[in-house]
Amino acid sequence: MPMADTAAPPLPEHSLPPLPSLEDMQHWTWVMGRAQQMMLEAGLQTLQEKPALPIIPGFTDQATIARAHDFWADSMKLWQRFLTPGTAEPFAETPEQARDKRFAAPQWRDNPVFDWMRQSYFIVADHLQRGVESLDGVDDKQREQIRFLARNMVEAMSPSNFPATNPLVLKKTIETGGDNLLQGLQRMLADIGKGQLTHTASEAFDIGRNLATTPGKVVKRTPLYELIQYSPATDSVLSVPLVIFPPWINRFYILDLSAEKSFIKWAVDQGITVFIASWKSADSSMKDVVWDDYVERGQIDAIDTVRALLGVEAVHTIGYCVAGTTLAATLAVLAARGQADKVKSATFFTAQVDFERAGELLNFVDDEQMALIEQVSPDGFLDGRFMAATFNLLRGRDLIWNYVTNNYLLGNDYAPFDLLHWNGDTTNLPVKWHLSYLRDLYRDNRLVVPGSLAIGGTPIDLTRVVTPAYIQAGREDHIAPAESVWRLTDHLRGPVRFVLAGSGHIAGVVNPPAAGKYQYWTNEAPAASLAAFVEGATETKGSWWPDWLAWLRQQDGAIVPASGARVPGAGMLAALEPAPGSYVRT
Repeated sequence: MPMADTAAPPLPEHSLPPLPSLEDMQHWTWVMGRAQQMMLEAGLQTLQEKPALPIIPGFTDQATIARAHDFWADSMKLWQRFLTPGTAEPFAETPEQARDKRFAAPQWRDNPVFDWMRQSYFIVADHLQRGVESLDGVDDKQREQIRFLARNMVEAMSPSNFPATNPLVLKKTIETGGDNLLQGLQRMLADIGKGQLTHTASEAFDIGRNLATTPGKVVKRTPLYELIQYSPATDSVLSVPLVIFPPWINRFYILDLSAEKSFIKWAVDQGITVFIASWKSADSSMKDVVWDDYVERGQIDAIDTVRALLGVEAVHTIGYCVAGTTLAATLAVLAARGQADKVKSATFFTAQVDFERAGELLNFVDDEQMALIEQVSPDGFLDGRFMAATFNLLRGRDLIWNYVTNNYLLGNDYAPFDLLHWNGDTTNLPVKWHLSYLRDLYRDNRLVVPGSLAIGGTPIDLTRVVTPAYIQAGREDHIAPAESVWRLTDHLRGPVRFVLAGSGHIAGVVNPPAAGKYQYWTNEAPAASLAAFVEGATETKGSWWPDWLAWLRQQDGAIVPASGARVPGAGMLAALEPAPGSYVRT
């Protein structure tokens, strides 16, 4: 017997409440605002007229009352602009607010309701962050932690992050019948499943196809790294080869993105024999790996391998970020052992040795954070997604909420972007190394204390390093602040060239000359501080790479034929497989 149709009949049209008109919304908004104003005025008047009331610190003290009064004065101006726009004092945007991409769409200003939301958000955000600066009884470290948390909270509560308060999302929802939200929900659930926010179209890139394509061979593989040698592109090359140490926190191909952006390809094209370490992403077999291993079995081993392979006395070196910090320690170890002449020059990309002013990452080095890292690393390695989330928090507006809005709420397609693909290609870290690095360097700043740390029993003293150094910092670097990188110049004792590049930790480094982007600053006069350097600096448009190349050639300009062992696999080390190797795919 067929089942009866139990579907509910459609509701009559008159049963659906009409949407409120703009006039209705303005009226009830005014009622709520006036009620809040009356309550605040009454409360403030009571406190002012009854000084005998007990003063409760943080609530009824005069400074708090003054801050509350300022906030509500700004709020009342906002209500007045909303209700009587013709007579109200206009909203004075700061330059940063005027440039805020979250509110670039004209609807945020043309529609009175959304204009009120935007202005209200700016007022609340401004007063909340100003309140952090006026807190009493907190030290500088606590204030910085609160400042960091307040900024992330402010970014999270932006009306642009919610479908009901974002005019673009509302418009798209109506146009698509809600398909944008369903598609966004599907993406969000997929990201939750993989434990990582997606930033770009993953299918657009493939390692070895359109990323990390510079021709070369893996000529050595150890449990810690693969050594890649790149094929020469010129008939002759500099006699002194270059060994690059990228950070093992990320994949090496940040320096070998698309052919147009590849630092490695550019360096090869300039007549340099280039090697790079491709680090193994940590697994349980690396649970006992510590910093000593990255110095001894990593950097020193690679330097000695290249010297022996090419029959040269010394190599040029580059250390990027944490690998640059490690390179400084390596140079100090070699100096202490009487082997400093193994390295002709050292280049540091956004690297720190003095962590006193290491920026917002210092907020992640307290005991609670250390305990959490140990808790989530039961097999001896830290999942790379943990570090990815940490770095995303440092730029939450750009790397979290921007994608929540565009890809979850608006349902926009992911744009292909090689740099963001690399950013999401996470690596695992040996937890013993990671915890000691955070404690010894970030928290306790021991690297700049001569003899406080040792590698293989050899004390580290950076003041013994006299190797010529090229130090590059990013003006807008949020991971290794320029002022922190500058302090390398305070500890190394050899000749130093410091260059301040436009942009930040990644784009400030990966800036090929052909792109014609950004700028860099140099100062040939001695400078006692970064501020003094900047004050007397000369700005040059474009990439700093040619400046580095000129400096490198000044260290040793000898030229040799690009033959024999200069060709990967033609020397005493057989080619194991084509670049980019296996470790980068793990």
